Amino acid sequence: MTEKQDLPEKDPGKHSQKAPEKYEAIVVGGGAAGLSAALVLGRARRRTLVVDAGEPRNAPSDHLQGYLTRDGVSPAEFLALGREEIARYGVELVRDRAVDVTRGEDFAVELAGGRTVHARRLIVTTGLKDELPDVPGVAERFGRDVLHCPFCHGWEVRDERFGVLATSPLGVHQALMVSGWSDDVTLFLHTVAEEELSDDDLRRLSAAGVKVVPGEVAGLRVEDDRLTGVRLAGGAPSGEGSVHERSVLFVAPRAVPRTGLMERLGAELQETPFGAYPVVDPTGRTSVPGVWTAGNAMGFAEQVVHAASGGYRAASAVVGDLLMSDLDARIDA
Repeated sequence: MTEKQDLPEKDPGKHSQKAPEKYEAIVVGGGAAGLSAALVLGRARRRTLVVDAGEPRNAPSDHLQGYLTRDGVSPAEFLALGREEIARYGVELVRDRAVDVTRGEDFAVELAGGRTVHARRLIVTTGLKDELPDVPGVAERFGRDVLHCPFCHGWEVRDERFGVLATSPLGVHQALMVSGWSDDVTLFLHTVAEEELSDDDLRRLSAAGVKVVPGEVAGLRVEDDRLTGVRLAGGAPSGEGSVHERSVLFVAPRAVPRTGLMERLGAELQETPFGAYPVVDPTGRTSVPGVWTAGNAMGFAEQVVHAASGGYRAASAVVGDLLMSDLDARIDA
């Protein structure tokens, strides 16, 4: 299992004494998935609250790519447009963090600011956190010339001198993928031993023209605020302290799913190579009745366009679920 995601401590001195604030749906998370879900819920005339902690995964990037009609827009502008759209349909948004959730007759979501809000249905779109390799310079340049996704950034850096920093044998796959955007790719094995590469790995790397460099990476060379090289540690097999000229470095962050609320609710999780995520049906419905999820909260590979689609799908299911519940209640009355 992945390490348990701790939730922030609650502030016991700020609890409201007002009557419970009740919504039909609460969306926890204000990224692409959450805003898309909120848009669908608002248009369906369901009273909805979005709880946005303001920590989008793509914040380090200057732009997002591959989203039809929004290709090249900045993540901040994309989210601002989404907030404007949901407001047209009466959806409320609060800048706060959900620190606890309990399930009784409804869902009670406790916020760091002291409010407790209630809802009949819950959509969790809290995403994940990227933990970057502990190499000096990587975190500072992440989203600029240290990148993780060729689909997000490959076109913008096409034909440059690529490096790929391996932190597991999966680095081979990343090096092969990025070779579609440049003929000059070097795979730095870093913490991966040469013997960990399979014969198939070596054959494919050779066929793709990827150069393999053993030895630990010690840091980056940066000149005039641009990445110019990757520096190996002293004693590396390819040369003590040698620098390999590179203008782009691809890395594979360790994904840490933000599953704290799901764990509080007792949702079933499943292990993947990229962390533990909730078990869901095709609409994003979790094992907890009344709880859906979308975006990176349900999987590592959800791009912005996928997240928006997943939020739409989850919200549509919630609208139908609420309607059927209301009709059943009238029949039983």
